[in-house]
Amino acid sequence: MMRESGRFQCGLKSVSGALVFLEGGAGVSYGEMVEVIADGRVRPGRVLIAGRETVAIEVYEGTEGLSPSETRVRFLAHGLEVPVAEEMLGRTFDSFGRALDGGPEPLAREWRDVNGAAINPAMRAYPRDFLQTGISAIDGMNTLVRGQKLPIFSASGLPHNRLAAQIVRQAEVPGERAGFAVIFAIVGASRDVAEMFRRSVEESGALGRVAMFVNFADDPAVERLITPRTALTLAEHLAFDRAMHVLVVITDMTQYCEALREVASAKGEVPSRKGFPGYLYSDLASIYERAGRIRDREGSITQVPILTMPNDDITHPIPDLTGYITEGQIVLERELDRGDIYPPINVLPSLSRLMSDGIGQGRTRDDHAHLSNQLYSAYAYTRRIRMLAAIIGEEELSARDKMYLEFGRRFESEFVGQGAEENRSIEQTLDRGWEMLKLLPTADLTRVSEQEIAAHLK
Repeated sequence: MMRESGRFQCGLKSVSGALVFLEGGAGVSYGEMVEVIADGRVRPGRVLIAGRETVAIEVYEGTEGLSPSETRVRFLAHGLEVPVAEEMLGRTFDSFGRALDGGPEPLAREWRDVNGAAINPAMRAYPRDFLQTGISAIDGMNTLVRGQKLPIFSASGLPHNRLAAQIVRQAEVPGERAGFAVIFAIVGASRDVAEMFRRSVEESGALGRVAMFVNFADDPAVERLITPRTALTLAEHLAFDRAMHVLVVITDMTQYCEALREVASAKGEVPSRKGFPGYLYSDLASIYERAGRIRDREGSITQVPILTMPNDDITHPIPDLTGYITEGQIVLERELDRGDIYPPINVLPSLSRLMSDGIGQGRTRDDHAHLSNQLYSAYAYTRRIRMLAAIIGEEELSARDKMYLEFGRRFESEFVGQGAEENRSIEQTLDRGWEMLKLLPTADLTRVSEQEIAAHLK
């Protein structure tokens, strides 16, 4: 290894998957960016292992065609940086912040490291304010709060892509739309799905407040590891430098984790559960924990990561570890999807741990908490009645239980179910909830007050 013009240049020792290995590591830093030069082509890369005898580099644009004898590596003495600017809203970029929409490259005054800056826990402000998605099963039953990280657990074949696009189009901070932006990170998507996302947002008229970062399925898998971080780097600039409320939607985190496993395997690391590296938890936390609010700052970052559960297994390491880091989950269910309910959100296993702090008088409506509890209780009882009816037959049920079965059907089709283009305000969601309670005996409504019953069940 020799130094030329303040930069290192060296030949390769070997190539393994998306990694190249070099001999010698003096003066090389972990995370340092490099240029891999071969056949007149320059490919970006990053140092993954900076040992005394060996340096491992992940090559973002693939290692195909690299020859150990014909390849040089140039070390750049800095980490991966991407442009950040408010003018990037309304545009589409790749994982490196390069324009994909045919427009000019962003004229950013500032470039920032994609790993961001850690937020001092003592400076974090507690999330308390409502963020509206226009989707009743979320806004009414599992409310999203500004600064929260609330994942969506889906499965192969369920309409999580439609749901992601709908959230991106409809999300808003009521009364503060001018200071709101959405960052949409698309990881490992096919080109037709990515085009569906772009067209959906553009036709809705919401594109002006959305910045999209796209990693295609046919891009090198290693690039998936930086897509969420690039998106979050822009989100941090908008939230904490431009005082905006930013919603970051990431789909699909399972693709991200699969890429992480592939890279770990190429490095020869000892696998943990399901072959994933033992640091999967901390790696996911380095992404999820970039959501939040900072004291004395106006802006906020809210995250909605979407992941598909392999084999519908909620105990799989990806959803399992995600659940430990985040503040709840939204769960999509196959049974509801088979019943033609969209979005197929099962409100029973779904949970927003910060919901109680983001609803009520001055935020949503003073009857929100009691109404949500009553709907949850009634729907949970309906599910038990359905299991009983499957055994003894619906005709053997009491008149009261048959009322609950009707409530369950109407609740799923009219409250949970809504059109993919239907955007409900929080007032419409809550009013619709009270319409559902009209189907039940008033004596059973024990979780709402008499004053609320008199005001809403006329």
